[in-house]
Amino acid sequence: MALSSPRSPFSSSMERTNQWVFSQEIPSDILVQVNDVQFPLHKVMLVAKSGYIRRKILELNGAELNHIDLSAVPGGAETFEKAAKFCYGINFEISVHNIAGLWCTAEYLQMTNDCCCTGNLAGRAEEFLVHVAFKTLSGSVIVLNSCESLLPFAEDVALFKRCVDVVAMKACNESIHPTRATTEWWATELTSLSPNSLQKVLTAMKSFGASPKSLSTAITTFADSSLSDILLRPTSTSTPVSLPDDALAHHRAALESLAAILPSSRDAPLPFTFLSSLLRAATSLSASLSSRREIERRISAALDQASASDLISLSLDATGHRFGDLESVRRIIAGFVEKEAAAAGGGGLLFGGGAVTCSPAMQKVARTLDAFAAEISTDEDLTVSKFAAVAGALPKASRRFDDDVYRAVDLYLKAHPGLDELEREKVCSVMDPLRLSYEARLHASQNKRLPLQIVLHALYHDQLKLRSGESEATATSAQTAAASEAALARENALLRMELAKMKMYVSDMQKEHASGSKGSSAKKGSSSFFSSVSKTLGKLNPFKMQGSKDTLNLDDGVGEVITKPRRRRFSIS
Repeated sequence: MALSSPRSPFSSSMERTNQWVFSQEIPSDILVQVNDVQFPLHKVMLVAKSGYIRRKILELNGAELNHIDLSAVPGGAETFEKAAKFCYGINFEISVHNIAGLWCTAEYLQMTNDCCCTGNLAGRAEEFLVHVAFKTLSGSVIVLNSCESLLPFAEDVALFKRCVDVVAMKACNESIHPTRATTEWWATELTSLSPNSLQKVLTAMKSFGASPKSLSTAITTFADSSLSDILLRPTSTSTPVSLPDDALAHHRAALESLAAILPSSRDAPLPFTFLSSLLRAATSLSASLSSRREIERRISAALDQASASDLISLSLDATGHRFGDLESVRRIIAGFVEKEAAAAGGGGLLFGGGAVTCSPAMQKVARTLDAFAAEISTDEDLTVSKFAAVAGALPKASRRFDDDVYRAVDLYLKAHPGLDELEREKVCSVMDPLRLSYEARLHASQNKRLPLQIVLHALYHDQLKLRSGESEATATSAQTAAASEAALARENALLRMELAKMKMYVSDMQKEHASGSKGSSAKKGSSSFFSSVSKTLGKLNPFKMQGSKDTLNLDDGVGEVITKPRRRRFSIS
């Protein structure tokens, strides 16, 4: 009597429904097909509640409708059974697990107010959503998960987006104003979502004003939950990942999905330790190349948070005893350089930019890289090309001094004594001898492991410094002498001006004396005054002729002239 497939998980339930229908006095007059399950029902009961079935019957223009295929109904046979029970007035349980299917089925079968103003399934489902399911975050998450199996219909009727917005709003509010002692419990609730739903929830949370820290917390908690077996493994494990094939495939799919939904660095700055563990997991799971490159790109954005030990953990192979993935580290550093160059507005860091133009993040990464290069330099299997590619990954202008990278170079040359001259020159190409400090140049000039060209560069730099210092001393002496001569010239000019003024004054006084208009007493006073002025001029005049007559003691009444003795000139013939 049961018309459902024996293999269907709903067979027993359908049996009960069919038995109830067949027990009625009126025989069924329509057979509803939902996938491989058949429901013998009555048209009158369905038409009264479903606008969709009513329209199908009217479209036949009077022809008899005995069979209808509703395999496209959302939720399948299980959800349609509940809709059929609703049409017949049979009670059934509505829960957060089946409300999404009932809501979509009511929309699909048009069991809405347009068909039945009172007592329609859409109204019952909406009332349960608003007053029960959407009251809590956990209930909203369950409804959102239920919508995954109802896509794309749940998206077409906007139920999926509505659930996303409700979950995002509640999670955002909880992250800002927590209502529980465990403040991050809301992030744990989101771990049951699929990567697709989580991505949409994170986008909605950002639009609602969630902080970058909240988005980062949601991502890291989700990853720890879905990839706990991989992410919690120790860094230096002695054995690679050993899981069944189906478990590996599941983890690989989860990791690739997570890598695809990582928000931008600006929206959610993820911790470097989390990203590095994610990259190690991607490597051990043999994830797709695109997933690994995406994780490397995110690590590049957070490289200034890293330490030398973090880079070492990234480069270790599965055994944890040797450096096997240096190329990944080189790509990460190259991505960081590109980001910094773009932030600086061009290629200033790559082509001739000075150390003062480098950001603090660039200088910090340079110190980290130099320490990392020193750690890996002692590996006997590390080739010259790999060492040069890693140690020289940053532009030389990113360092104020090359002392740290010189230390790494020296350690590498010491651990690889069999290198020829060309190989040693390639190793030393990652540093600039002219950027070494005085102590480092002194050490390099006596380092027999360095190529001769590097030693000569260091010595030549010291000679340039010495000559530059001598030139600066000579220039300073010349400037001092020029300043002294200029001061002396100014003093001489002032003295000449004073002498000219005094001569003019004396000339005026002599003219008055020659006029004879004044008495003898006036003449005597004038002569006395003239004598005093002449004495002053004699003391000030630097050009007084040697051996000339001394007229300073002349008096009007005295005719004696005192002649000063001539000074002897001594010459050597």
